Amino acid sequence: MSITVAVSNSSIFATTAQKPPPAPGGGGGGGGYISISRKKILKDLDVNGGWIESMRASSPTHVKSLPSLSASDDHHQNSWMLHHPSALDMFDQIIEASKGKQIVMFLDYDGTLSPIVEDPDKAFMSEAMRKTVKKLASCFPTAIVSGRCRDKVYGFIRLAELYYAGSHGMDIKGPTKSSKFKKAVSCQKLKKQTFKSLLFQPASEFLPMIDEVYQQLVEKMKSTPGAKVENNKFCISVHFRCVDEKQWNDLAQEVKSVVKEYPMLRLTQGRKVLEIRPTIKWDKGKALEFLLESLGYANCSDVFPIYIGDDRTDEDAFKVVKLISF
Repeated sequence: MSITVAVSNSSIFATTAQKPPPAPGGGGGGGGYISISRKKILKDLDVNGGWIESMRASSPTHVKSLPSLSASDDHHQNSWMLHHPSALDMFDQIIEASKGKQIVMFLDYDGTLSPIVEDPDKAFMSEAMRKTVKKLASCFPTAIVSGRCRDKVYGFIRLAELYYAGSHGMDIKGPTKSSKFKKAVSCQKLKKQTFKSLLFQPASEFLPMIDEVYQQLVEKMKSTPGAKVENNKFCISVHFRCVDEKQWNDLAQEVKSVVKEYPMLRLTQGRKVLEIRPTIKWDKGKALEFLLESLGYANCSDVFPIYIGDDRTDEDAFKVVKLISF
């Protein structure tokens, strides 16, 4: 399993000004709606078994099960690693770059704090991991950013001192008590603020629609053994990890047949999961920006955000961290 770490001072990783090559085997403010051609996307995925290939691509084979790389593939991988080195190998450089800055931690849940499991309701984190996260939160402001329902993630972690951004950042809530870190940054523009309980839900108007689609998908998936539909409040997840691959195409077609009736919803993919989300311009990256601003760290020169995640939906957050120039 590969977990990616993104840090704000990306220059400590860069060796040249050249644009990094794509990863081996794969592709590289709120309000308003995403301008996309849903019909075109869904149609393109239908062509030549596009759904199946896309679903396979979102569920890569574990590296240990892959055959030996050819010389050209090995060169490509080495080139990619040159621009994307191991954060553990670069740990000393990261610590050096963060000196004099306030570290802010953002963590994905599934696959990062907990193992990927067949039953999403049993993705429990270990007690050792919980203690580690608790200790981390005592040192730095820490947020969990997940595609899961916020309440469900909180139920897994059970740490009240964290910020939680569920439903891919569409459901954000702060700690139940004042955060000591709101005064930790020596930013000239930062004003001391009286603590107010943070709650932000930019897609509230979609709740009735999400519930309606959820009920339809539950009925549709009853005929597909192994499929599981999860209501994550502001988005819906259709898990196919336990579905026979021969049925993936039928499953995708069933999901698509429901989503196409709702122009304000879009279909995306994660690790062996299809996800239905509102078409608003909001994702994990927007959630990261919102949390930094809420903490009073926006436009400050002495902040060092770190994001750790392993899913393709985390890419939106990685892009934001990379673009932040402190």
